[in-house]
Amino acid sequence: MPGLYFLFPLVAILLWAGNVMVSKLSAHTIDPTAITFWRLMLAVALMTLFVLKPAWRNRAAIVPQLPKLAFLGFLAMALFQCLSYEAAKTTTATNMAILTSLVPLLTMLLAVPLLREMPTIGMLCGGVLSFGGLVYLISAGHPVVLFTGGVHTGDLLMLTAALAYALYGVLVRRWHVGLPSWQSTYLQAIAALVFMLILVLRLPAQAALPNRASLPLIAYAGTLASVVLPFFWMQGIKHLGPNHCSLFMNLLPVATAMIAVGWFGEHLHVYHLLGGGAALIGVSLAQTIRRPLSV
Repeated sequence: MPGLYFLFPLVAILLWAGNVMVSKLSAHTIDPTAITFWRLMLAVALMTLFVLKPAWRNRAAIVPQLPKLAFLGFLAMALFQCLSYEAAKTTTATNMAILTSLVPLLTMLLAVPLLREMPTIGMLCGGVLSFGGLVYLISAGHPVVLFTGGVHTGDLLMLTAALAYALYGVLVRRWHVGLPSWQSTYLQAIAALVFMLILVLRLPAQAALPNRASLPLIAYAGTLASVVLPFFWMQGIKHLGPNHCSLFMNLLPVATAMIAVGWFGEHLHVYHLLGGGAALIGVSLAQTIRRPLSV
């Protein structure tokens, strides 16, 4: 039913929130490089079942796009994931989700120099508001601390991860690889897997191999987060459009915070509500107010 199409991006966001929990659980269970490698291994194996044949038939169109697909895979499936897992060691799940939810705003900001898109009033106002909220959030309500104690490593890593994913979003639009979504995702995953293989081979055997505690985390990340989540997100974009789906990113911190409070016993503080709320309002302003600055 058309009225239920909103369930596609909603389910995707709930699965993404669950993946943030997996990141937290993996922080002291398995090396970030190793879990990224094994989740990609599982995801590629699953996608091979239904993507390999159509991809092979389409190889003439795929081969010229391989360098672009490889870099896209590095950004979204290797760099973003590795940084997220590393960030989980020193920041909260709530902070991770709030910083991730800035991706739509960061994508719009990067599109100005890279795609020559016209900056809008919403981007200016939303960017300033989100920046202020971000500073308030990562400083735990005391911005002056940033000048004395600096930024927590985990928050800085997660912000870098969000920037990498935003650059991925801009390059997808700029390059127009012109492949079916699943074929593009599959080839990006293979490229990311090759890159992670090079890194994981540098780890000691004990750190590179999964253990009993990490197997369920790899299973969730490699199936639900890497295959099922993209399916629901792609369906959402197909039926609702990318702009409407991006609005659901604002629900990621809410869903993650609800799970984190009950699961990890994380506490919601005033700075989460004020700083995170301001950051999310800024993202919404950038998405909804499209009047060009030059007018």
